[in-house]
Amino acid sequence: MYSFIKVKITVLFAVLLLVVGCDNNKNNQKPDYSDIKKDALVIKHAQGEALFESVPKKVAVFNIATLDIIDALNIPVSAVPQSNVHLPDFLSKYSDKSYTNIGTLFEPNYEVLSSINPDLIIAGGRATDAYPKLEKLAETISLDIDSNNFLASLTERTRQLGWIFEKEKEASKLIEDFNQKIDQLKSKTSTAGSALVIMINGGKMSAYGPKSRFGFVFDVLGFQPATTFQEAGRHGNSVTSEFILSTNPEWIFVLDRDNAIGNKEAQSAQQVLNNELIQKTAAWQHNHIVYLDSTSMYIAGGIQTYSRLMDQIAEALQESSTNQ
Repeated sequence: MYSFIKVKITVLFAVLLLVVGCDNNKNNQKPDYSDIKKDALVIKHAQGEALFESVPKKVAVFNIATLDIIDALNIPVSAVPQSNVHLPDFLSKYSDKSYTNIGTLFEPNYEVLSSINPDLIIAGGRATDAYPKLEKLAETISLDIDSNNFLASLTERTRQLGWIFEKEKEASKLIEDFNQKIDQLKSKTSTAGSALVIMINGGKMSAYGPKSRFGFVFDVLGFQPATTFQEAGRHGNSVTSEFILSTNPEWIFVLDRDNAIGNKEAQSAQQVLNNELIQKTAAWQHNHIVYLDSTSMYIAGGIQTYSRLMDQIAEALQESSTNQ
């Protein structure tokens, strides 16, 4: 039970509205919580509100960004999607047969889910559209991270999982360490020069700027964007080698989508960028092209993903400083 919550639900609900009120409850009317236990927990999430009167024991997770955070908090999980799922190395244990396979990232196996009778289903991510069906099987929440308000949203989701699974201390420590790593890195990015984040998919390139899906390097870490775009676009903005040369970034951070999803047939990101125009950029000439852990960034995207990203960028900045 939630021994850490010892207030009446009316007070708790008011507090939670302040703490987690950035989610819009567009799809659900406010539930009636007038007849519940005083130590219950209410969580507002991307699809509405959920009531917890005890810690969930059997948990099914579709959102890999949430699984990333859950794994960092050492929260037990019973079921995950395993069909056609290419997980990053640090989450590879969830491919094991000891976890029930509940479908793909996009399409749940409702029959299997029903048979295991979970206490909680965590939807969101690529399974957002499945929410109406999933909530008929068990209590369902969507803890998506808002790229427009990334750091606050990631912090909120981590704290919510800490509340739900009585891991508040662990969540607080995880957030504290994460913020400390940000502060340490930001002291170096302010003088690092301009940057561009690009994704390569099927030989084509898309660029991401601030307030976008991969805007973390600008919005949180403080890199100066080499260019900005009118639309953030989940799939980025289509760019060419000529365009990249015209922006001439000091740093280029590269995501290889084909590598992220396990496609071995396509050209690698290194092959696509190895051309005369890219070779003229400051990033190429200063050896400032950083190939990110694409599977982690593209498939996962939780607190471990971005902590690892910061480690990789910190290493690149240190190497650059050493070579000057």
